[in-house]
Amino acid sequence: MSKPQEFKIQSIGTIRTPFKSSKATPIQSSKSDALGYVEVFEEFRDGLKSLDGFSHIILLYWFHKAKAPKMQMKPYLDTDSHGIFAIRAPSRPNPIGISIVKLVSIEGTRLYIKGVDMLDETPLLDIKPFVPEFDNRPLATSGWLGMSPIRKDHSFKADDRFENDHD
Repeated sequence: MSKPQEFKIQSIGTIRTPFKSSKATPIQSSKSDALGYVEVFEEFRDGLKSLDGFSHIILLYWFHKAKAPKMQMKPYLDTDSHGIFAIRAPSRPNPIGISIVKLVSIEGTRLYIKGVDMLDETPLLDIKPFVPEFDNRPLATSGWLGMSPIRKDHSFKADDRFENDHD
């Protein structure tokens, strides 16, 4: 059996949002109308060429305030615990987040976005264009989430269960 490998990774920018802690933060970008922006570091400016033609972008980022992972946790939208790889909790072995946001405009190295669901000052790892032809899966299923008893009545806002006690 293979052993885990270690990788070096660096941020390419910072995501700025109105959310200072996870409490009351939207739990998915599709459930958020909140505005924010991405400040891409200057050395990556050339990588933004031609991005302005896309309506949406995929942001990959580091959950910088997540608690240590557990292999089973209770997600926001259910009363039962599930394996960490069956939920989208930020407390993961590699705390990497992903959100699809609306690209409102680009000014230099600043990307104005709508639909933020991450905390302020979140380290940005990568940006990918959202391409409906490649990224939509009309026949996809949602596993346990489709049967969750609290999903219909949930506010889609976070509490602080996955956030560190310190900054």
